[in-house]
Amino acid sequence: MSDAGSLPALEDLELRLGGLDGRRILVRCDFNVPLRVGEDGRQEIADDLRIRAALPTLRWLTERGASVTACSHLGRPSGVPDEHYSLAPAAERLAELVPGVALAENLRFSPGETANDPAFVEALVSGSLPVPFGGSPAGSGSASVSAAFDGYVNDAFGASHRAHASIVGPPQRLPSAAGRLLQREADVLGGLRADAKRPFVAVLGGAKVSDKFGVVEALLDVVDTLVIGGGMCFTFLAALGHPIGDSLCEPDFIETCERLLGGGARIVLPNDITALDAGGTVRQMGRSLPDGCRGLDIGPGSAAEFDDVIAGARTVFWNGPMGLFEDERFAAGTRAVAQSMADSRAFTVVGGGDSAAAVAQFGLAPYMDHISTGGGAGLELVEHGDLPGLAALRDSPQP
Repeated sequence: MSDAGSLPALEDLELRLGGLDGRRILVRCDFNVPLRVGEDGRQEIADDLRIRAALPTLRWLTERGASVTACSHLGRPSGVPDEHYSLAPAAERLAELVPGVALAENLRFSPGETANDPAFVEALVSGSLPVPFGGSPAGSGSASVSAAFDGYVNDAFGASHRAHASIVGPPQRLPSAAGRLLQREADVLGGLRADAKRPFVAVLGGAKVSDKFGVVEALLDVVDTLVIGGGMCFTFLAALGHPIGDSLCEPDFIETCERLLGGGARIVLPNDITALDAGGTVRQMGRSLPDGCRGLDIGPGSAAEFDDVIAGARTVFWNGPMGLFEDERFAAGTRAVAQSMADSRAFTVVGGGDSAAAVAQFGLAPYMDHISTGGGAGLELVEHGDLPGLAALRDSPQP
């Protein structure tokens, strides 16, 4: 299990380098932002949350005189330059938010990034970074990314579960630190395993048990109550012997769910379901669904029961929607859980991904104590207690 408090902080990096004025710092960010085509036909950022999340780190460094270059991936361009995946729109937005910070082009334009190629790591730390399509890095000329870096900061929590070159390579070569965002994520999500105030309730949803099996097992060791909704609940209901109609089910995991349900931990499953019948009519049903019916959300009774569980908690961790919330017909369960968390006096943690999108869609994000920027990374930290990116920072060299 990781000791999040042992991560080197920005202040530690400043001390190690004898000050930051004039120092060249490489900052790994997570600018994997959603893009859309604007009215002028050019790609533009649909949501700049991930860029804004990095601002506390970037501004702290620049205010102390550091010359900062950010780097990130965007999408999955398969190791070749592809203008569709260019970070140019992010560079433009970054220049508006924090002038003077350079942004290199998409790291995944090189196959060395995902392969953790030592040659690509060498290129990173030496400053041989490509500029975005259409010009120089935001805030400076191309010469700003041609000199070696003095230090490295990882502020890309959402990518820190990957042992990629930009995540684990620079800490082996440079004095390194966690950015403000990464530190906060590690403190909150890492602390759930050891320091959560009780009762500790976890709410899991999403499509498949197989996607979250390890997290389920890990949480059952530490939570007081595990609430399960979403598509994954139907494999559990099948394990209890309920017919589930045409609902999503993973037969290979039924026996596993039987074992988990018989393990003595408190697992709360839906007692009613919002389903779509064979004729295309939305119906409220109990736990047993006839052939032709497909469960697509928890029912109102389950939403009320889940609310009671959340209301009695002092810590709540939520990852995964309760149903197909993108369709308003099946959004009520996810909205109810989000509202329950917003109303709760507990310390509330939203585990990124679809859950974060849901609380934003329902206008409830300001009422959550912590919304993770990394769905997959957050789940792996909760499951394993550590991430490759965190381990690399703890092992970074001392000058």
